[in-house]
Amino acid sequence: MTVRETGLPRPEGPYPPTEAMLAEPVPEDVAKAQAERLRAAWAPPTGWRYWTAVNNTKVGKWYCLTALVFMLLAGVMALIIRLQLAVPENDLVSADRFNQLFTMHGSAMMFLFAVPMFEAISILLLPGLLGARDMPFPRLSAFGYWCFLIGGVFVIGSIFFDAAPRAGWFMYPPLATKDDGPGSDIWLLGLSFIEIASIAAAVELIVGSLKCRPPGMRVNIMPLYAWYVLVVGGMILFAFPPLIAGDFLFELERSFDWPFFDPERGGDPMLWQHLFWIFGHPEVYIVFLPSIAIAAMIVPTVARRPIFGYSWIVLSAVGTGFLSFGLWVHHMFTTGLPSISLGFFSAASEAVVIPTGIQIFAFLATLMAGRVKMTLPMLWISGALAIFTMGGLTGVMLALAPFDFQAHDTYFIVAHLHYTLFGGMVFPVIAGVYYFYPFFRKKLMSERLGRWAFWLIFTGFNLCFLPMHLTGLWGMPRRIYTYPTGLGWDGLNLISTLGAFVVAAGFAIFVWDLIRPKGGQPQIPRNPWDAGTLEWTHDVPEEVWGVRSIPHVTTRYPLWDQPGMQGRMDAGGFYLPDAREGKREILITSVIDAEPVQVQRVSGPTWITHLAAGFTGGAFIFPTFHWYPPAIACGVLAICCIIWWLWTSTARPPETDIKDVGLDLKLPTYAAGPASTGWWAMWITMLGDATAFASLIFGFFFYWTASPDFPPEGAVHAASGLIGLAAVGFAATWALTVGGRRLNRVQAVGAARACLAFAPLMAAGGASALIGSVWPLEPSAHVYPAVLWALAIWVAAHCGVGGIMQLYCLAGSLFGKLTPRYDADIWNVSLYWHFVTIAALVTCAVLGLAPGAL
Repeated sequence: MTVRETGLPRPEGPYPPTEAMLAEPVPEDVAKAQAERLRAAWAPPTGWRYWTAVNNTKVGKWYCLTALVFMLLAGVMALIIRLQLAVPENDLVSADRFNQLFTMHGSAMMFLFAVPMFEAISILLLPGLLGARDMPFPRLSAFGYWCFLIGGVFVIGSIFFDAAPRAGWFMYPPLATKDDGPGSDIWLLGLSFIEIASIAAAVELIVGSLKCRPPGMRVNIMPLYAWYVLVVGGMILFAFPPLIAGDFLFELERSFDWPFFDPERGGDPMLWQHLFWIFGHPEVYIVFLPSIAIAAMIVPTVARRPIFGYSWIVLSAVGTGFLSFGLWVHHMFTTGLPSISLGFFSAASEAVVIPTGIQIFAFLATLMAGRVKMTLPMLWISGALAIFTMGGLTGVMLALAPFDFQAHDTYFIVAHLHYTLFGGMVFPVIAGVYYFYPFFRKKLMSERLGRWAFWLIFTGFNLCFLPMHLTGLWGMPRRIYTYPTGLGWDGLNLISTLGAFVVAAGFAIFVWDLIRPKGGQPQIPRNPWDAGTLEWTHDVPEEVWGVRSIPHVTTRYPLWDQPGMQGRMDAGGFYLPDAREGKREILITSVIDAEPVQVQRVSGPTWITHLAAGFTGGAFIFPTFHWYPPAIACGVLAICCIIWWLWTSTARPPETDIKDVGLDLKLPTYAAGPASTGWWAMWITMLGDATAFASLIFGFFFYWTASPDFPPEGAVHAASGLIGLAAVGFAATWALTVGGRRLNRVQAVGAARACLAFAPLMAAGGASALIGSVWPLEPSAHVYPAVLWALAIWVAAHCGVGGIMQLYCLAGSLFGKLTPRYDADIWNVSLYWHFVTIAALVTCAVLGLAPGAL
């Protein structure tokens, strides 16, 4: 799909720029006036409105600091756990409190620190790495942050009220489903809310990497960090939705006694394990790959040469992401699976070592070929490689099913997990903080304090977790709150506890170095590491515009390979050097070749993201206490806030169709369909949604294969006649939506409005017929009617959202927001209905045809 096929203008003018154009100086008075207008357009809010900021530099810092606070709280819980286990038969905390502590420690580290920290760092760094002004959807980033903050405070705060989840961070049924307290609901609904924030950030980052690269930065020369963002963002889209689908089934059982995991009524707790670990094992690589991305930026800088094997690293990162989805049964070797399954997943667990090893050896080759200076960031990377290698070696051992049978659920697993996560995530992230600190704070952290922190954390970590390998092999189970004396575990546990406090001392020094006042420090050089990538074109002292002008990039290390680029960027000699209309604007380029295609206006400071996040939080948090009326009210208000947000700040018809962006190039100011960032965001979001739906379908056929009485003999099936009517209604809705888009394009506005008016009626009719088809079924009696009900509810809810979208487009047409020329909204809604219609028809087939086939 080209810009011209959407009925909008094509770019005009020369591209790529000639050497003569790049050599032409920018008059000083012109550059000064442009800079003043840019500074005014991108100025952050002040005073109490500071918290309405949406630009990546503010939101990214908030995100990072919040994730750090949650990590420190989880660390305090770990210290209490270690104090409890320091000596035998200790009574520092009760068994119930201990269960809450280890559940919240694992949950907070995984859901409130590991993934959010990657997204936070990426929101903060990615525009700089790409030479961009900001991300394509700043308000979405802010909305994701406030959702994360609200959900995180709710979940982690439960520990202070003795109401925290206590069934483990994996929440296995029936322990979790039968828990009488609110802890399981807090985990399910609170973390589902946070997962939505994670998916929102993933969508933002993927679209930013694809569409906000500077002109000329083809996919084969973009920074490795951006490649890792794409891979990890894609993994989030395919890993988190199965857990969301599992949470959906889990909460239906908790709230309405639908027996998805109750074997007495046909359910199977193994389905939860499958859905959880389809998320859980890719999660390990979602945590690990961003840290490798940080190493990929630091290693060539300290080696003073381009990275060795760029293409191999990219292919290996993609391969790691792909293989990670074939490893989930690695966590289920002891559940009684067939031998052929054990062999397949054991082999897959071994195979993932290959792409991981390629990446590490590429870094080592770069260091060997360069002239390395052991900077503080490189010291932390070295420690990461040492610790992660140890974790990888024990991982190879655990990939062998016979060894896993012996070590499963012992402290050997605890040691392996922490060696993998500390070496693969914590150490590289700290290296990244030291490396990128001059970029986002315009200061340097202390070399002396940094080395103290490193050696304390490195030494304390090994002192804490190395003995756990032996503790586990000597038979100490995980998750026990105390143990008797005389089993040989006493001294090893005491050593581990002492090591934990040494780690805590190192983190105390690191955090102090991070937040201590640095006002007396002299101004740092602009590029203190002499790196070659675009983030080091940042302004010192700090400016608010991201980059002064967006460069034309032709190499992987432009600061090394394109002389004079920095000076011309500063003078406004590249693209988008001005903000003549006083609006915030970013440059959008094509996905593969990064050719300029559009100037996109982005939204500025607002309170609407806070309101939308708050009401969305209420829709998730109130059901935790079974307060459903306020939850419904919050859901309605959240929808209203989001509609207002979209109506007032997205896809507005521009004042002019074409804008001069510099170097004699003129670009459209509006795009629709595949040329627009909104279309790509919808496409990516719906891929994640389709994955969640596929997980529910997987559940249906899992019950069929795992249970001899699915469906049970004499079961009442869904009404086939109503299912047929539902399928007709869904197909008609899709046809009316697509037809409305096409009629609108050819100026048949009245017919298009008629289609958009009838489409939600057909959607409501299809959803009502689908619900009616399962209405006689009793979902609490057996898992068969329960899963049919779950599928019908899922489709009906999506039809409701789709109907709101259709009415939004109708209102846009009536009030001038959507016209035959400016029709981005209906393009996006049509794409949504492509996915929903497929899901709805598959559901009709499963409800109507599968029972006969089974």
